[in-house]
Amino acid sequence: MTIKEYQEFLLKIGSKGEIFPPKELREKLGLHKDQPILLTLQGDKLIIRKVDSLEEILSNPSKVTISSHAWKQFRKTLSEDAER
Repeated sequence: MTIKEYQEFLLKIGSKGEIFPPKELREKLGLHKDQPILLTLQGDKLIIRKVDSLEEILSNPSKVTISSHAWKQFRKTLSEDAER
């Protein structure tokens, strides 16, 4: 969902406090049984976010690039720190 998109979904609270998002929302966000989600309280708003698995995170292309010179310097610094 982009910032420009704004949708509202009506959720139900179960007898034990469970939140039941509608199927359309679960499919849109890729939520499944036992999917971890993050709840954030912001004032009087409850924000629900999907927590991606490590596999999902690693399967996305990196948004950071590093030059070979910077990488060599980083490795050198890391080695020096490890020797101390």
